Amino acid sequence: MRKIFLAIALTLGVLQACRTPYDPEAPSEKTSFLVVEGYLDSNGLRSELKLSRSVPLDSLTAFQPETGASVFLSSESGESFGFVEAEEGSYWFEADLLESKFYTLEIVLRNGDRFSSDPMKPIQTPDIIDAGFLRDEEGVEVFVTTQGDENADDFLWTFDETWIYRPRIRTNFIYDPAINDVRTRTQAEQTALCFRSEESPDILLETSSRYEEQVVFRQTITEIPTGDERIMERYSILISQKALEQDAVKFWEILKKNTEDIGSIFSPLPSLIGGNIHSVEDASIPVIGQVSLGVIRQRRVYIDLVDVSPWNYIDPTFNDCVIEEEAVMIPDYGSVFSGGAIVPARPLMVGTTIVGYFPVTRRCSDCSLYASPVTPDFWEDD
Repeated sequence: MRKIFLAIALTLGVLQACRTPYDPEAPSEKTSFLVVEGYLDSNGLRSELKLSRSVPLDSLTAFQPETGASVFLSSESGESFGFVEAEEGSYWFEADLLESKFYTLEIVLRNGDRFSSDPMKPIQTPDIIDAGFLRDEEGVEVFVTTQGDENADDFLWTFDETWIYRPRIRTNFIYDPAINDVRTRTQAEQTALCFRSEESPDILLETSSRYEEQVVFRQTITEIPTGDERIMERYSILISQKALEQDAVKFWEILKKNTEDIGSIFSPLPSLIGGNIHSVEDASIPVIGQVSLGVIRQRRVYIDLVDVSPWNYIDPTFNDCVIEEEAVMIPDYGSVFSGGAIVPARPLMVGTTIVGYFPVTRRCSDCSLYASPVTPDFWEDD
């Protein structure tokens, strides 16, 4: 969705790029476009439709979700498939559709405004032939190989990245005020293993008919420079391959140009981006967005640090992190550890008895301050 917002911001921004200052009178009414984005899987895979509102350039909010809408997909034979709003502005779809039928997306907003798509017929996206990575002196390149056919010539790729995130100093100890003592952390309390995730920021398009036998060989999906945090231990990328109809290709090409072009005066304005979503009652009501329907092919790739070493990852966030040389003794546990900013890191032993703990700041030892401590459902350790 941020791709669409960036396109709007860039194309409007050209109006401020003239050398002679010009301050037009601000419109009395705020203009807010409905923004619709999604690729709906027709083979039963859960997919997402995003509804939001465009925001002005001076807005403090980058994303304004459109909540409380009623969304459903109707077939030409009268069947209806509903969407569930799982998060604000995010509507989930999950259904196995007949490939021979045409379907129309229908949206009813809370204020009663109605929108619908052009009729869509599911596209059979070809399988991903291969997916993997290559290591070179610059870093790692993640790629896919696929082959188009007479029904699917144009492709859009998106991806979701997830990786292990560790703090500089790992501790298995926690102060428990209930017993006024330090004990071993439970699994639910661990702060040494977390996960970060990001969605693809770029628009990746390719036409298979440009290649011999329509084989798109080792299409670059993303590049990870040497030393990047994402491969500090183990990295996962879920690649989604989506075949596009010709009208959708035009939409994504314009959007790609707007997001990559630094404010050219020849860039298409947001109102010209168009798409296949329209107002039912009033054709003059602006709406930006493109929805496609087809089979989404996916492949997950894992990369371990051992696969790309030497990697030389250094997180500057923790450059000053050390375990203190002076231990906190038993009588001082409550006064030092109870606030949570300081945590026990290593025991001080006298013989076989623990008499204190060497402390460290929480920001150096708690990965949950920077990422999620919850292991994703899909995660595999090997």
